Parts: sequence; C-alpha cells; structure tokens
Amino acid sequence: MNKQTYILIENYMLECMRDAAHDKEHIYRVLYNALDIAQAESNVDYDVLIAACLLHDIGRDEQFKNPKLDHAEVGGDKAYKFLTNNGFSAEFAENVKSCIVAHRFRKSRPPGSIEAKILFDADKLDVTGAMGIARTLMYKAGMGDPLYSVGDDGMPSNGEGDEQPSFFQEYNFKLKNLYDKFYTERARQLAAERKSAAKAFYDNLYAEVESAYKSGKGLLGEIVG
Repeated sequence: MNKQTYILIENYMLECMRDAAHDKEHIYRVLYNALDIAQAESNVDYDVLIAACLLHDIGRDEQFKNPKLDHAEVGGDKAYKFLTNNGFSAEFAENVKSCIVAHRFRKSRPPGSIEAKILFDADKLDVTGAMGIARTLMYKAGMGDPLYSVGDDGMPSNGEGDEQPSFFQEYNFKLKNLYDKFYTERARQLAAERKSAAKAFYDNLYAEVESAYKSGKGLLGEIVG
C-alpha cells in the first residue's frame, strides 16, 4: 500500500469516528498492534489488514444512533462501498469487509482469514490491561452507567452475576474473561503481559469502595441513632 492510498482510507476513517471510547487513537492502536501481531504470522495481506484496521469501527455512529444495528455489519457495508467507489477491486473490498464483519465476539461469525484473526485480536487487545479499564470507564460514563450497584443489604456489589449495568459488572462479564479468547500466539502473549494491571485496578477499587461502606455505615448509624 502506498502512502497516497493509506491517506485516502485514513481520511475516510477520520470522517466517520465520533465515539470517544472508539476514537481515532483507538484505531491507530489497533493498527499498530495488528502490525506487531502480523510479524509472527505467515502469508498476511498487509493491504487488506491495514484497510480493515483503519475502517473496522466506521459503523459505530450508526449503532450509537440505533442500538439495534450491528456496527460491524454496518461498517463492513460502508467499507465495501467506499473501497469499490474509489477504484479498489470487488475482491479486495470483500476481503476487507469480511474482516470488519467478523471483528466482534460472535459464535455465529468467527474470523476466517489470517487478516480477520489479526484484526480481531488487535481490537480485543485494546480492551485488556490498563487501557481496557480506561476505555471501559469512558464508555460507561458516556452511557450514564455507575461504577457499581448496591444490593438490598446496602453494600456495594462486586459485579459478579449482576444484571444491572456498571463498571464492576462489565469487568466480571467481559474484561476478565478476554484473555483466553485470542487466535494468535503473539496476541495471547501481549494480553498476558497486561492482565495483572487490569485485575489490580479492579481489586483495589472494589476494596476501597467496600471498606468505605463497611466503616461508614457503622459510623453513620452511631451518629444518627
């Protein structure tokens, strides 16, 4: 891929990005992680991989406006149309589209090509470690979700088994379960290096919250009778 082609695709991506938790810097991190992962793989089509990485979240705005839409499917269709309208072959556009469509967690449509597997892994890496915590907090704040929910006993829940959305619930439902879901060995290695940072943040935050409630509720009861 020459620089002119890269800039063409990059500029279209920049026009589409609206979500703070899925901004252009997320795109670049995914791209850079993907290029790292690809170095350990064989027969990678870097043109397909780079285009798919740049365009994988261009359907986010449509999904935000209509949650019934799947941003991966919307983005795949948008990418195909953009690429074919700008002189790329239908075969190339279809290969990029298939990567984008398969980059979410779905048993019904797992990534097939090596480029799709690399994109999947690179995207999931950005939800691991400290970065994953930071992005999840940003996303949850934007949705108006709390850090944690409080049970009937008046104590904060750690999020395990919760149905009510919160950061603690998201950590237990998704974030802590990412680390065995990668397709490539390099991605598994990178994810493993990040795991302790995410767990330490969650553990420390829950300990601080629980401690405040345990001591504070007792003190309040003494003061207000």
